[in-house]
Amino acid sequence: MQAELEALGESVDPARLERAEAAARPRLSKRLLREHDFRQLFAAYIEGVLAQLLLLGSPLSASPEVLAGRLAPILGAPGQTQRLWSRVLPGIPEALSRLVDAGFRLVAVSNSDGTVESGLRDQDLRRFFGPVVDSARVGYEKPDPRIFEHALRVSGAEPETTLHVGDLYDADVLGARAAGIHPALLDPFDDWPHVDCQRFRDLSELQAALCAVRKAEPVDA
Repeated sequence: MQAELEALGESVDPARLERAEAAARPRLSKRLLREHDFRQLFAAYIEGVLAQLLLLGSPLSASPEVLAGRLAPILGAPGQTQRLWSRVLPGIPEALSRLVDAGFRLVAVSNSDGTVESGLRDQDLRRFFGPVVDSARVGYEKPDPRIFEHALRVSGAEPETTLHVGDLYDADVLGARAAGIHPALLDPFDDWPHVDCQRFRDLSELQAALCAVRKAEPVDA
């Protein structure tokens, strides 16, 4: 997103853009339940991020609505998914490795366009996961409980011993609960203070909590 903004003549600090994207998620999450047109939803997401940039003090030469109208067709075009969603956050490989070493089985469940598995492989993260469930390939999107039920079937897991971790409450938390799965939300900047589920700043904090629970379990558990 930063590269395309710069192509339009907008100078944006990457840390501020990251903060704006996280702050835009709660409003996007609510819209997921009533908006099913990807193009409109994606444009609203881009506009929400840009609106948050303004609130954070980043000047823009045009309104968020106008800029989103220019960016959405570029970033939302076929084949752009991995360009937009491919940055590996600090500590992710290490946290995933520690979870696997502790005996947790990991499954990826994503609303995407059929490229999740190849994207994980390109980022050298595929090795940490068992099944990879991509909504474009199975025909259901979060929060539809059927995508979670599919993930349970292909992994052989039971819902009562499964935790789904996501970053959009209405897609990830509500969807997981509808399938009987325990939910958790990643909330790096405390943008979701009133949600009714456990929150973690990042995957490293989640990993530490899960490994502490595993370590405290009885030997024969």
